[in-house]
Amino acid sequence: MLSVLISGMLIKNGYTGDEDKSRSDISDKYKWNLADLYKSTDEWKQAKGDVSARFDMIKKSEGTLGNSATDLQKALDYYFDVHKNVMRLYSYASMLSDQDKRVSATLAMKQESDQLYTQFSKVSAYLEPEILSIPKEKLEQFFKENKDLAPYQQYVNDIQRRKAHTLNPAGENLIAEAGRMASTPQDVYTILSNADLPRPTITLSDGKEVTLDAAGYTTYRTAKNREDRINVFEAFFGGLDRFKRTFGTELNGEVQKNIFYKNVRKYDSCLQSALDRNNIPVEVYHKLIENIDKNLPTLHRYLQLRKRMLGVDELHYYDMYPSLVKKVDLTYTYQQAQDIIKDALGVLGQDYVATLDRAFNERWIDVYPTTGKTSGAYSNGGAYDVHPYILMNFNDSYEEMSTLAHELGHTMHSYYSNTHQPYPMADYPIFLAEVASTANEAILMDHELKRLKDPQERLSLLGNYLEGFRTTLFRQTQFAEFELRIHELAEQGVALTGDKFNEIYLEILKKYYGADQGITSIEDLYAIEWAYIPHFYLNFYVFQYSTSYLASQVLAEKMLSGESGMVDKYLAFLSSGNSDYAIPTLKKAGIDMTTDEPFELAMKKMNKIMDEIEAILKQSEK
Repeated sequence: MLSVLISGMLIKNGYTGDEDKSRSDISDKYKWNLADLYKSTDEWKQAKGDVSARFDMIKKSEGTLGNSATDLQKALDYYFDVHKNVMRLYSYASMLSDQDKRVSATLAMKQESDQLYTQFSKVSAYLEPEILSIPKEKLEQFFKENKDLAPYQQYVNDIQRRKAHTLNPAGENLIAEAGRMASTPQDVYTILSNADLPRPTITLSDGKEVTLDAAGYTTYRTAKNREDRINVFEAFFGGLDRFKRTFGTELNGEVQKNIFYKNVRKYDSCLQSALDRNNIPVEVYHKLIENIDKNLPTLHRYLQLRKRMLGVDELHYYDMYPSLVKKVDLTYTYQQAQDIIKDALGVLGQDYVATLDRAFNERWIDVYPTTGKTSGAYSNGGAYDVHPYILMNFNDSYEEMSTLAHELGHTMHSYYSNTHQPYPMADYPIFLAEVASTANEAILMDHELKRLKDPQERLSLLGNYLEGFRTTLFRQTQFAEFELRIHELAEQGVALTGDKFNEIYLEILKKYYGADQGITSIEDLYAIEWAYIPHFYLNFYVFQYSTSYLASQVLAEKMLSGESGMVDKYLAFLSSGNSDYAIPTLKKAGIDMTTDEPFELAMKKMNKIMDEIEAILKQSEK
C-alpha cells in the first residue's frame, strides 16, 4: 500500500532533527503552509467524511464496465476523482504528523488516512479484473467512440498488457492468499538485523567505546585511523558471518518466493517477472551489468587514485570510506542556497526558475530542524490540485544545499507532470523517480566547480562527486549482478546457503575491486557483506539507483554542454508523468538505456573528474 500512498514522495536521508528548537521558534516563512491543502484539521475531518461517503458509489459500478464506453468512462471518472482526494487527505495528515512525531492527535490522523486507503482499495478491487475481462477489441472500440476515455488509455493498456500473466479469479485469489506469507523472509531479516542480532562493541584508538550496529558501522568505517577501520570491519562483518546460516536461509526464502510468483504467472525468469510490472525490458538490466563490467577499468583508476590520496602502500576494502581530502568548511545560509540553486538551475529556463521562486516564497518548504520533526528530507507531490511540498532539515552545509536541489528536482518533476497531465497520467514511473533529483545535484555541482577556485575546495567537491559514481553507479550495479546471479542459480536448481551466497558475493566483489590485478586487497571475511544489504529483499529494485544516476548524469551533461533542443526535451520529460512507459519516455529525452551511449558519456565524465584531481595533486606537489 505504501508504494501507492507515497507515489511522488521520495525520501533522502540527511540531517536529523534539532532537539533544541521548538517549532514556535521558527518564522512562518520557513514553514510549509499546509493550509493550501486544508485550512484546519476540522476541515480535513469534514473532507475525510465526504470522501468516505463516496465509496459506496464506486462499488455500484461493479459489473457495468463492459456495458458501454459511457459506463466505463463514468466509473473511471468517479474512481480517479475519489483516489485524488484520498491522496490529498493522506498528504495533509502525513506531513502534519511529520512536523512533530510526538503529537498523538496528528499521528492518529495519519493512521486514519492509512485505514481510509485500505477501505478505498477494497471497494475498488473489482476494477482491474473487470477491465481485464473485457475483450481487447471491445475496449479499442470504446476508446474510438468516446474521446473522454483518453486520459485512461495508459491505465487500461497496462492492465491489458499483463493479461497473459493474470490468472482466472480462483488463481488470483490463491495468489492473494499466498501474499499473507510473502513478506516473511523480509520480516524475519528485518527483525534479526535490527533487533535480535548481537552487536559487537569495540574500543577506538582514542579510548572511545562504540557499539557497531548499522548506524555505528556507517559512522566509524570512515575513521581516519586505519587500525580503527580494520577493527570496525572485522568486528562488524565477523558478527554477521556468525549468523550466515540464518541470513542465508532468509535470503533463500526470498528467492524461492520470487520463483513461485515467476512460475505461477508464467514468466521465463524472476528478472522478467519483476521488471514486467513497470514494462522494463530485461535487456536494460543486462545492458547495465554488461557495460559496467566493461568499464571496470574506470573504477580501478579511481581506486588507484584513492590509494594515492590516502597515502597507503596497499589499498584494502576497509579503505573505501574515509574522506580523500581534508574537510573543507563550505557553509551556505538558506538564503545563499536559494540564490545559488536558482543561478545553477537557470540553464533550465525562466519558467523553471520562476517556479523555484514560488516554492521558496509561497511556503512549499519546511526548512529547519525542530524538536520532534521527522529527520532527513523528502518531496511530496501527492496533492495533485495544489502543489508539491518539501521537508528539509537544513543545516548550512554544502550537503544540505545539494539535498535541497535534489528534493527540488523531485518537486519540479511532480509539478510539471501534475500541471501538464490529467490525474490518471500524472504519477511518473518509479524507474524515473531519481532522474530529475540527481540531475539537479549534477548541475549544482558543475555550477559550484565553475565558481570555486581554491584547490582544496575543488578537491573536496570533486572527491565527493567521484564517490557518487562509485557508490551509486558501480556499487549498486554490483548488487544488481549478485541479485541476478543468485536467482539464475536457483532457477537452475542450485541450492543456496549462506556459504554459497558468500562464494558468489566474494567473486563479484573481487572482480569489481580488481583484486586479481592487485588493485584492492579483499579479505575473505567481507564476503558476508550481502547480509548487510536490505535491498536484496525488494525483488530486483536496486538496479534502478544505477540507471537513474546514469540517466541523470548524461541528461545534465547534455544540457550543460548546450546541446541543441536538449532543455526543451528535458522539460518535456518532466512534464510526461505516466503518459508512456519509462524507457520510451527517456528515449524522447535523448537517453536510450538499451544502448552503450549513456555509459560511454558517464565514463567520459568520471575520467574528466579524475583528470582534474590528478592535475591539482600534481600542482600541489611542486
